[in-house]
Amino acid sequence: MTQAQTYSFFLGCVMPNRFPNVEKSIRVVLPKLGIDIEDLQGASCCPAPGVIRSFSEPTWLALASRNLALAEAAGHDILTGCNGCYGTFKEALHVVHENPERLKEVQRILKSVGVKYEAKADAKHLVEIIYNLGLENLRKKVTRPLNGLRVGTHYGCHLLKPTKLRPWKQTQKYTFLDELVEVTGAESVKYKEKFLCCGAGGGVRGSNVPVSIDIAREKLDNMIEAGAECIVDVCSFCHLQFEMSQPQLNKEIGDRYHLPVFYYTQLLGLAMGIDPEELGLHKHVISTDALVDRFL
Repeated sequence: MTQAQTYSFFLGCVMPNRFPNVEKSIRVVLPKLGIDIEDLQGASCCPAPGVIRSFSEPTWLALASRNLALAEAAGHDILTGCNGCYGTFKEALHVVHENPERLKEVQRILKSVGVKYEAKADAKHLVEIIYNLGLENLRKKVTRPLNGLRVGTHYGCHLLKPTKLRPWKQTQKYTFLDELVEVTGAESVKYKEKFLCCGAGGGVRGSNVPVSIDIAREKLDNMIEAGAECIVDVCSFCHLQFEMSQPQLNKEIGDRYHLPVFYYTQLLGLAMGIDPEELGLHKHVISTDALVDRFL
């Protein structure tokens, strides 16, 4: 649906409330790549696929469809930087496209609040549209190569699964995020259980923090063992998990975890020569200063 690379930007809940620095990096970097974003006025929670959908699937579908309807009314596809939101929108679209009766049900509900919906707007993830620009085109934007930086990439679950509803070529070893990292001059390191969940999703962080933190610990240990100097993610909730779990682990088992956590647009923006403060890199829980200073 989108033409001329303009998208309705869906922030979600976590990014604007917990990580406005990540939001700022997106707003700064995307226009420099020729991608325009417009705020999605009146948007609600996506809502979360692993929580709301588990309690009331019709409520989840109606709310997700309302957000998509707002983008549709604006004439754009919806763009998000959160894997959970992305999962909700892709799966909600699948439900109404494959089941005409469900679409009619949603249309009836939305009509009662004055919202028209035809299920024409698609859902895009930020990393998807950046990758589709082409690696060589992105490489031309790099003016400050991050040579020597060893990165542990974290894809996240909802970005990749269910595979039949995602745009990526189905494989057990995805590489597109690693390729995007290496465009910057950094090295994406191989590490054990690379596609393991961060531990936050599915309501785990909200219902059982010790289990959630332990899953994050395993992921962090694997990255550290492989020699990663930082983490790069593409999901605001995964970002929260890695930023907030490390201080908690340091309190519980000793001062071991200090891996800076970059959202991809922050890493790319740094390599593009953008001022680190414009990218929000001075506002992290785990300080990025030592790594950033290496490239200034």
